[in-house]
Amino acid sequence: MSHRSLTIVMALLLYASLSGCVNDGKRVDMNMQEAADYADGILDAVLKGIQPEVQWAHGPTTTGSCDVTRRRTVMTIVSAERRGSFLGVVDRFWRKAGYRIKAINSDVDVPAIFAQTKDGFGVTLSIGGKGQAFFEVDSPCVEESEVAESTTPPNGPAYEDVYPLPRPNVHSDFWSADAS
Repeated sequence: MSHRSLTIVMALLLYASLSGCVNDGKRVDMNMQEAADYADGILDAVLKGIQPEVQWAHGPTTTGSCDVTRRRTVMTIVSAERRGSFLGVVDRFWRKAGYRIKAINSDVDVPAIFAQTKDGFGVTLSIGGKGQAFFEVDSPCVEESEVAESTTPPNGPAYEDVYPLPRPNVHSDFWSADAS
């Protein structure tokens, strides 16, 4: 197994151990739709906190037996030279919001930050291929209910019924810049 494959496997195992029902398996007093709406608020806030702005699209919403996950995919190219800055902006934003940083994956190719809100929502930023950033918010265990798609409009193309989403394709004079 290559070093990169091993790093990805380790990151996935770490993610699996950090996600799922939190708060010792106790339910949070909300249903899945309310949790999804709350997750949207978390995602809205962090994406608005990134300056210069990045373009993003919705990733898939998934539900488990008692949890819900919302995702956003950054369509702006984040160059290798700017990834540390991007992760730093998000890390500082989450710390200022009172989130507990649970782990940081400092791998050059697939860095990630895993955090948790005071009320048990898991928040993740991971960087994938071509510098594409992925945000994910996992709810703690909540009351089962139907979950509608997010009503927050993306700040670029919606990519409705497109899966998987394309690689990042939006150039930013700042985020896409290289060190040359």
